[in-house]
Amino acid sequence: MASYQTRHRDPLLDSETQAALERRSRELLGIALVVLGIVVAMICFSYSPTDPSWISASDAPVQNWLGLFGAATAAPLMMIVGKGIWTLPLVLIAWGLRFVLHRGSDRAMGRVVYVPVVIAAASLYAASLPRGIDWPANFGMGGLFGDTVLGMALTILPLGPVIGVKLLSLLLGAATVGLMAFGLGFTRPELRSGLRFVLMGTVMIYDMLLSLIGRGTVRATQAAVAARGSMAARMQNRADARASRPLEPSVAPRQYPAAQSRPAMAQDGSRKMPPIIRADGSYGDPQTAAPTPAPAPEAPASRKMPGLGGMLRRQVAEPEPELVEADVFDHDLDAPTDDRVHSRITDAIKSRVMPKPQAEPHPVTGIRIEPSLTAGKRPRPLILPSVPPLTAAAPAAAAHDDWQDEAEMLIDDAPAYDAQDYATAEAQDTPPPAAAPSVYQRSPVPRTEAPSLTAEPLFDPDAPRPAIPTQAPKKAVVQHGMNRATMPSKQARAEAQPSLTFEEKYADYEHPPLNLLTNPSEVKRHVLSDEALEQNARMLESVLDDYGVKGEIVSVRPGPVVTMYELEPAPGLKASRVIGLADDIARSMSALSARVSTVPGRTVIGIELPNENREKVVLREILSARDFGDSNMKLPLALGKDIGGQPIVANLAKMPHLLIAGTTGSGKSVAINTMILSLLYKLTPEECRMIMIDPKMLELSVYDGIPHLLSPVVTDPKKAVVALKWVVGEMEERYRKMSKMGVRNIDGYNGRVKEALANDETFSRTVQTGFDDETGEPVFETDEFKPEVLPYIVVIVDEMADLMMVAGKEIEACIQRLAQMARASGIHLIMATQRPSVDVITGTIKANFPTRISFQVTSKIDSRTILGEMGAEQLLGMGDMLYMAGGSKVTRVHGPFCSDEEVEEIVNFLKSFGPPEYMSGVVEGPDEDTESSIDAVLGLADGSDLENALYDTAVAIVIKDRKCSTSYIQRKLAIGYNKAARLVEQMEDQGVVSPANHVGKREVLVPEQH
Repeated sequence: MASYQTRHRDPLLDSETQAALERRSRELLGIALVVLGIVVAMICFSYSPTDPSWISASDAPVQNWLGLFGAATAAPLMMIVGKGIWTLPLVLIAWGLRFVLHRGSDRAMGRVVYVPVVIAAASLYAASLPRGIDWPANFGMGGLFGDTVLGMALTILPLGPVIGVKLLSLLLGAATVGLMAFGLGFTRPELRSGLRFVLMGTVMIYDMLLSLIGRGTVRATQAAVAARGSMAARMQNRADARASRPLEPSVAPRQYPAAQSRPAMAQDGSRKMPPIIRADGSYGDPQTAAPTPAPAPEAPASRKMPGLGGMLRRQVAEPEPELVEADVFDHDLDAPTDDRVHSRITDAIKSRVMPKPQAEPHPVTGIRIEPSLTAGKRPRPLILPSVPPLTAAAPAAAAHDDWQDEAEMLIDDAPAYDAQDYATAEAQDTPPPAAAPSVYQRSPVPRTEAPSLTAEPLFDPDAPRPAIPTQAPKKAVVQHGMNRATMPSKQARAEAQPSLTFEEKYADYEHPPLNLLTNPSEVKRHVLSDEALEQNARMLESVLDDYGVKGEIVSVRPGPVVTMYELEPAPGLKASRVIGLADDIARSMSALSARVSTVPGRTVIGIELPNENREKVVLREILSARDFGDSNMKLPLALGKDIGGQPIVANLAKMPHLLIAGTTGSGKSVAINTMILSLLYKLTPEECRMIMIDPKMLELSVYDGIPHLLSPVVTDPKKAVVALKWVVGEMEERYRKMSKMGVRNIDGYNGRVKEALANDETFSRTVQTGFDDETGEPVFETDEFKPEVLPYIVVIVDEMADLMMVAGKEIEACIQRLAQMARASGIHLIMATQRPSVDVITGTIKANFPTRISFQVTSKIDSRTILGEMGAEQLLGMGDMLYMAGGSKVTRVHGPFCSDEEVEEIVNFLKSFGPPEYMSGVVEGPDEDTESSIDAVLGLADGSDLENALYDTAVAIVIKDRKCSTSYIQRKLAIGYNKAARLVEQMEDQGVVSPANHVGKREVLVPEQH
């Protein structure tokens, strides 16, 4: 067999070129990964939940650094894994650097596949951490994935939530670090070398810090020693200088530029130095005194040199107009320290010369009172008045002489100090600030103050500063209440942010979603400016003033439909006078209507005027609020918004019944629909059942077929009476059950039932099974059964007037019985009427319905009928109502709007869960025995049973006593004459007794029984 040799082709590129291309390709791939990691980091860092994305639609400007692409990318990443996504840019940058540096790039494919595990571990660890203040999302920092998995793990672990979260956080942190190191491609040698590098770096940094601290300490010690030696040398030089140059009394004073600048004063022979007063009280002339030095007394320890130094250096005062300066010594501050100290000592000794005795001292014609100078911590400039207080030259000269005399006397009384004390004082001396003035008076010499001078100080830093009169700011009239954003409920947040739900609370029922209702963001908001509101307030004040009402508008509170102006009336003004002007105020303000009422608990009167543009109130805005969705109310009703725009949610279980009245078109039927939808959104069929009575056959028939109904919607008034009687019977039955269990209300009963069901317990009841054959006595047996939770029952009557016309007595009796007793049994009534007259809303009904709502009515009489006060006739209609809770204050509420389309969508959603489970007997009526007992309870019995019992008793008495008369039967049975006469007539009709003869007696026809 022949073999063939194949010819191998030479490669296009040699091996070195191929290796170089491979290296360059890896480097380019690494650079691309680094750039991609930086881009992902920028996207995650600039994430904002308000950015528009495919998850949420928003008109807000895009805040992400990469625009719409960055916002659309960051939203799902942050929502799913939260801060765990930060591991992705870290992995990209790390592997990019590995490709660029050619370190471990061959391990890329084997390690990168674990990156999702690393991201998941980081997400779980972030979910275990507490949510930071700067975290903008509603979910945790681990995203929906982290929150869901962590929640499942906490339910599995047999630990408490606090300990479990801490333990999981510790374990997840360690796992994240380990997985991160593995995912980044680290090997054991790399980890060991990295750990060694970190340890060596830490040790080297610590050693470097210690060496720096040691060097600094050595240099500081050397500097301190050098400074101490320099200080000792300077002190020795000063001591040598004092020893080589002794002080001579005859030393002539040195001339300074300040003294040479005034030759006229120095050469003036008419001017003499003022006498020097010594401590002994003698006077002398310094020109003729002997230059003998005086012994230096011991310096007291309490005297401080800075005061004397400050007096010596204050030679030239601030320039003042026409003020002659004193001829005193002015030392050169720029001279050396030793020379300056020496000159001061020389001047002090020269001034202490022995004067000649004189007959009398120089008269003092005027003085200038100088403030004493004390060294403060911070020098404060002396602020002089702009107008000079000195106007004459002669008093100024006299004042100058006296100032110089006073200064010299201070120097004369000062003790002597050695050079060291002067050096210390000079070191501590600072430019003296202006201090509190003190007048230095000399007792031996009487002084007279010049009338042109003032003894008040120019500046006093310690004195209390005068209060600067400031005008009080004008109080703002417009007050926008709280204006806080309505907090969403859990359901609203869950629908806005989809979550992973592993368990449903009700397998066969689900609450209707909020997106079936109109979105509040589609409602157009109308906001008046503060200037316009304030202008309206001033106009209202002028209108009230025209009618003689004195007062001031102290507050304006705008709302979605009306604006309330709070009037502070003048003293002595009756509120009824202002309330009676409601129609006139509306006419003068060009408004449709105006409602005036007192504000409870305050001294103001509220004047409510409608806004020019009325804001629409939608039901979804109230149902999505936390006040409704997260409340603990048993039967919450979304009534609407108050005049300030805040949601109003009432609890039907606390009312306990509600009476609604309003004319046609006032929004009454829409309000009933919103109340029904409130119960449907909050409660399940196991928690609440309804009976709807709609004689108009239009308003409530749309709800027919929802699972919350106990019976079909009742439209026949006669069947409505039967349904109400069934409710009364159900109430009596519930009270019997609660009485046997020993509880007081339906909450206690349901609590006991839930406990029994949780413990798998059963209840027992005694049931009659028949009669004994021998004795004929009834036979009873004990029956075991499982209890059932009793739901709330809400009876809704749309038009009560039609029912009252058909069976007014029975309807009123049923309503009265239910209103009085049904609260504890969990049965509540919502009744509405469009004719709030006294024949429909009787006194009995009003007494048992303390909670009422009135829509717009036609007259003040109707308003008083439903509320007991006026004001409902001034409402605006279309859902504008007055809500009176429990007979307390009346609150104005703007009801929400709900269209027929929204109601139909919600009803269709509820019907999708199957047909309702109707109760038998609600519309058909109970059996005869039950009905008769209910009628007896209601006081509606026709008297047949009772009269039958009385008739049998009367017949027995007649047969036994063998006589029959109306008065005799009346006495025996203790009944009225008319009833006794009817019984006698009945016995005559049935042949028990004969008709009365001419005397009035009757014979008993029934034979006597033995």
